[in-house]
Amino acid sequence: MNKLATLTHSPAGRFSFGTMQFGGAADALASESMYETCRAAGITHFDTAHMYTDGASETLLGQFVAPERENVFVATKVGFTGGASAANMRAQFDTCRQRLGMDEVDALYLHRFDPDTDLRETMECFAALKAEGLIRYVGLSNFAAWQVMKAVRLAAEFDLQVDLLQPMYSLVTRQAEVEILPMCADQGITAVTYSPLGAGLLTGKYTRGPADGRLTEDQRYKARYAPGHMARAAEGLAALAEELGTHPATLAVAWVAAHPTAPVPILSGRSAEQLTPSLAAMGHPMPPELYARIAALSPTPPPATDRIEEQA
Repeated sequence: MNKLATLTHSPAGRFSFGTMQFGGAADALASESMYETCRAAGITHFDTAHMYTDGASETLLGQFVAPERENVFVATKVGFTGGASAANMRAQFDTCRQRLGMDEVDALYLHRFDPDTDLRETMECFAALKAEGLIRYVGLSNFAAWQVMKAVRLAAEFDLQVDLLQPMYSLVTRQAEVEILPMCADQGITAVTYSPLGAGLLTGKYTRGPADGRLTEDQRYKARYAPGHMARAAEGLAALAEELGTHPATLAVAWVAAHPTAPVPILSGRSAEQLTPSLAAMGHPMPPELYARIAALSPTPPPATDRIEEQA
């Protein structure tokens, strides 16, 4: 079994940790503490990106991973800025590898779709990087389903496959259920889903009044999670967690992981203490009755087809 399959089919591999806060909201000591907490919990899959915290995220992660490189799966992303041309991808990836202190990275993602670059050029670049032994797996992030399928078709021209996809997915952002998650299951693509806590909304801290976090500090996140039904879902989840004697973040993450297509949630935080409830989801039971109660707290997105009478 290859490294990706080993990770995603083991309990630890069913969860990932995102290092977006390393070197930013989490200083070096807090970042190291979170890394060690994740490893103690069995997490082996760590995610970063060229654009995170001006490179500090990759630099710190590389330092933490170095003593046990063979035991850890490291993914990074390029192309959030500058586009998806081969020249930009290679330039940014060279910087990524230098920061990480790695000749080879387990997985490389294109951070977002670039409408101005021929996708064939992008996939050819991925194929070349893999042939050169610089990457092991190919990932896409923030792609629509049709964009992924276009990439899959073009990748086949280079005897390449798309291995990973990073979509947003949580109890309050469920669009991925319509086409993205079923597509991943059909195509054998591992869905590594981000923001399972809805930028902290589903931790319950904002339902108790003003709180520090991305929803108060970042206007982009504030707008993304502004719809009233999202706040109501968070309130309902907090009430359910209190009834069950657990933390709402634990339920939120466990619910994402329990989707029938088996996505891999990316956990994150600003401190080991903040991270603990999310890690608890790794062993939290999610029987069908509880899954349905949580799902009922937010609207189910409409199906991809308007032929409602044909829906089961």
